[in-house]
Amino acid sequence: MLRLLFALVFASFTLQAADPAEIKIWPEGAPGQMTPPSPATQEFLRTKAGKTTITNIHEPTITVFQPAKPNGTSVIVAPGGGYVFLSAVHEGTQVCEWLTTIGVTGILLKYRTPTRDDAAPHEKPAADAAQAIKLVRQKAADWHLDPQRVGLLGFSAGGNLLAHLACDRGEPVERPNFGVMIYGGGFVDFKEPTKLKQGFSVPADAPPMFLACAHNDGQNSTASAVLYLEYKKHNIPCELHLFTQGGHGFGMRAENKPINAWPQRCADWMKSMGWLLP
Repeated sequence: MLRLLFALVFASFTLQAADPAEIKIWPEGAPGQMTPPSPATQEFLRTKAGKTTITNIHEPTITVFQPAKPNGTSVIVAPGGGYVFLSAVHEGTQVCEWLTTIGVTGILLKYRTPTRDDAAPHEKPAADAAQAIKLVRQKAADWHLDPQRVGLLGFSAGGNLLAHLACDRGEPVERPNFGVMIYGGGFVDFKEPTKLKQGFSVPADAPPMFLACAHNDGQNSTASAVLYLEYKKHNIPCELHLFTQGGHGFGMRAENKPINAWPQRCADWMKSMGWLLP
């Protein structure tokens, strides 16, 4: 009986120890003030948010999902949600869990929302992502990670966040070593979507990028193509996948469409770039 009790206690402890750890990225509090949500933002929340979405995030965090055998690569996952909420499951936890199956440490980023009413809605989320990257590199030794193999994977608004973090001129320690953008956009001119919007450009030292989007996803497919061409101008490694069908917001959902194979295509790309090596 004593041995059985010990075994149960040990098993319980092991399960608790295996739970992902959530960590505040700004221990002293995130910089700046949050803008109160406008009626339009409140309506967006009322009509678009679901049971698995989260919002009103004033204290950004990361949650670390570690594989049984880490290969040293980590990927910070930034869900979408229009800078109003986060689609935290099919664009968040499920993505991190998939990453662990290929030996990658998945790190879910809960960035500040809503910021839709800010003059530059991406600024606070991008600052949170930059801080998360810095923190991951600081903790690299403790988490068995390579500080030079830190990626950022963003969906929709998270993809916009990635575009700004990868292409705006921030400090190198705050930029990812590579990016994965799934149906991201918002960085092309609204009236002339085949051109980048004013003030946004791709630098010659932008990190390598993987892009996936559906043709029937508004301007996001055009944005992906434009970003790829800008990368091509600088001869920066970039892989683009455009699928006829898929729409927006598919994330990790299994809908038996070609676009739902994007995780495998992404894993193939990561392997070809040397990020899945032990």
